[in-house]
Amino acid sequence: MPNVWYVKCHEVAIVQLIETHYLCTQLQTLKCSKDMKKVMRLFFAAAVLVGLTACNSNDDFGSQTIEIPGVTIDGDVDCCSAEEALQVYRFLQTVKIIPELSTVVDGQYNVFAYSKTGSFHTGYNELFFVATKKKNGNYIKNFDVTNVTPLMLMVKMNMKHSTPVGGKVESFNNDYLAVKRTWVSFLMNSSESGSWTLGYDVNVLGSKGGIKATDITVNALPDGQSWLKNFKWNDQTYFLSLVNPTDWQMGKNTITAYVSQKSNPITMPYALAEEQFTIEIDPRMPDMGNHTSPDNTPLTRQADGSYQGNINLTMTGLWRIHLTVKDAQGNIVAGGDELANGFSSLYWEVTI
Repeated sequence: MPNVWYVKCHEVAIVQLIETHYLCTQLQTLKCSKDMKKVMRLFFAAAVLVGLTACNSNDDFGSQTIEIPGVTIDGDVDCCSAEEALQVYRFLQTVKIIPELSTVVDGQYNVFAYSKTGSFHTGYNELFFVATKKKNGNYIKNFDVTNVTPLMLMVKMNMKHSTPVGGKVESFNNDYLAVKRTWVSFLMNSSESGSWTLGYDVNVLGSKGGIKATDITVNALPDGQSWLKNFKWNDQTYFLSLVNPTDWQMGKNTITAYVSQKSNPITMPYALAEEQFTIEIDPRMPDMGNHTSPDNTPLTRQADGSYQGNINLTMTGLWRIHLTVKDAQGNIVAGGDELANGFSSLYWEVTI
């Protein structure tokens, strides 16, 4: 079946036939050199009438079929409606599956894991989950993913540690509630010195399953990209994860980050820090005389636990974003050294 969707609607078909006949009749009575405005009004009226008669799942009459590859819309109350399934399908075209993190639960349900590229890299990575019924392929609206646990095995030291992980795995967009999201920010890439595993638990309509400590590969970011930094304060270690800077463009951008705290024991995922910070930024271009840019604003904590501010990138190239972290009382707790020269030993690097 081709990767397309389409809608068949009896009411729409009838209206289209009526309007086509009406337009043809009217056009035959018009001379092209005369009333072109009337022609345009007729076409516009037809488009509006057709649009107004488009069907949805709340219609009391007519029939609708939205066909999506591999999905059967059969009225299953556990699964998405036609419109909801279409939104999920569209979203899944923007991400790629991670086969090693996908599984079958109780022989009845598929659970698929996705990331933006189908792989992982150092720093911040979004991780998406979708569950489907094997009998109809439709997306299940309510399922739970818990205990997302990445672990790095340090070969020479024979020890394990985790890394920053987002909070609850939950729906993040009202248009596709059947897609669950979290994130993982990997401290380092896979190498001979260490390897990563990742596991999670899932509950689909009362059936439990999941992935247990499966090997994954975490790739290094290219030169000019460094999105995860750490600092120590009050005998604790904190991590600053920069979110999706590849989405930035020249000009003003929203800058988002998370602040996580190293766990005890270190094999537990590093949760968001409870302390409230302010992260001041000073973007500089080291290859262009370290000039800065105007109209940048500090990152402050949001209701969802993230930190957001604004960054203005006046040209393309390598940007070194110098950081000054302050506590709730305004005291500097990390970075901010050599501020007179616009520098800090704590910085992210982004190339756009």
